[in-house]
Amino acid sequence: MRPSLEAVGRFDPERARNRFLEGFSAEATCKIERDGILIGFFVMKDCEDHIFLDHLYVSPTEQGYGVGGEVIAHVKARASERNVPVRLCALNKSKANGFYVQQGFSVKRVEELDSYYEYVPQV
Repeated sequence: MRPSLEAVGRFDPERARNRFLEGFSAEATCKIERDGILIGFFVMKDCEDHIFLDHLYVSPTEQGYGVGGEVIAHVKARASERNVPVRLCALNKSKANGFYVQQGFSVKRVEELDSYYEYVPQV
């Protein structure tokens, strides 16, 4: 997240830490490991009428190898089981925006700092 925040001139370590901790949910957090080594994590929150992908972080050295796509496939499968959309938010100017569009998400709204996305499973 730091590079994206720096790109928009908004990186503040304390604010970033506090924002993460405010939304932290141990039961919704999943580690991503390869060969027993932590390479990332994601937070998938089951809400009443949707799934909220609150965080998806993959170590920069592990990006570009399909890890994020595998996570998205997992989240989409859960959404299909529940017949609910997946929603998420990405910081504007982040490389994640292109990734989410590539994964089939559509932009629902754009605000000053963030873009909000949704994926609706085909039933």
